[in-house]
Amino acid sequence: MPHHHPVAQLIASFAAGDFLPPDGGWQRVDPWRPGLEAVIAFTGRAVFAISPTVGDDELMALGADGFGGAHDPRLIAAIAGPGAWIDSLDALLVGRGTRTTDAPARLVPRPDLRSHPRALLAAGLRDDVEVLGHPGGDDSSVATVGRGVGGLRELSFEVDPAHRGGAGTSLVRDALTTVAAGELVVAAVAPGNAASLRAVLAAGFTPVGSLQLFRRAARDERPTARTG
Repeated sequence: MPHHHPVAQLIASFAAGDFLPPDGGWQRVDPWRPGLEAVIAFTGRAVFAISPTVGDDELMALGADGFGGAHDPRLIAAIAGPGAWIDSLDALLVGRGTRTTDAPARLVPRPDLRSHPRALLAAGLRDDVEVLGHPGGDDSSVATVGRGVGGLRELSFEVDPAHRGGAGTSLVRDALTTVAAGELVVAAVAPGNAASLRAVLAAGFTPVGSLQLFRRAARDERPTARTG
């Protein structure tokens, strides 16, 4: 799929090792999903995918920069406004799909898991979400793959409590078999969720930046859980 949104183009470039100068600069782009806005930081750069209701002068007055200022809690609280839903600050990582014509995907659609909190969260933040799991109904481990950050494929997952203890990595790898080989996949993981972070790293994902999503209160479409 072509990477049309500027955020997708940046992530694709960074994933390929083509980085912007780490000069502390920042830029703004349109949100990739109506009602969902984001602050994204890369090495020495920042991107605001926000509505035009917040002006450049206001961002500068709040200390926006590519050296950490973009993620100042006071800045995002100010631009999101009173009563907004503000997600956790996540590490943003990239991986690649592994599906080939030689082997079937190792996860299957699991409509019985659509009410899982992880699936409900994904449906509130992403488009074209697939809810996936292992065949059979005795394992509630779930993975979702949808169109998320910048319109790129985005993966999220949660291991059944009865199967925890290292199963996260294999679940992520299995989820990647549902995405065409070589296609870019992103994952957003809260740094404090060390188990999930270790799982995506072991599955071959690489950190490229950090991400914080928010919805203004006026939209009244706030998800009911947090990512990562």
